[in-house]
Amino acid sequence: MCDQEDGALILKIINESASAYRGVIPKDRYHEPYMGSEELREEMRQMTFFGHETEGGLLGVVGYQPVKDVTLVRHLYVLPEYQQRGIGGQLLRHVVDVASTRRILVGTWVAAEWAIHFYEKHGFKLQSNKDELLRKYWKIPERQVELSVVLGIEKPE
Repeated sequence: MCDQEDGALILKIINESASAYRGVIPKDRYHEPYMGSEELREEMRQMTFFGHETEGGLLGVVGYQPVKDVTLVRHLYVLPEYQQRGIGGQLLRHVVDVASTRRILVGTWVAAEWAIHFYEKHGFKLQSNKDELLRKYWKIPERQVELSVVLGIEKPE
């Protein structure tokens, strides 16, 4: 479990990983840094962050949050040089394993095809009612609703 003391490392992971969005998502939605320290502090107050750590340090992080009757995967980032090594999948499996709800949802940018493929590879399915889901469970601007997709998975009973 990560805490506020891990903030600088978490910011590094998020901002280095999110650089993949540069030139992919619209300029009005991308900024550098992608997430600032105050925004992260607020996010950490609202959700649980869990990291993948080795003797070399923190390599990836996932932030998740129960909201109403679902669990949202709000952030999932792995340092670029450690991607494609199963770390993201381990972090995602952790959320599915510990989620207190049966249904787990994740929102991502429609233009981030690699992210969509990643979640689909791990059993998540695109949700046809994405606008309804984004408005019900997330607090995001309408512009982001337009540019996002939602994928979901249900834990077996």
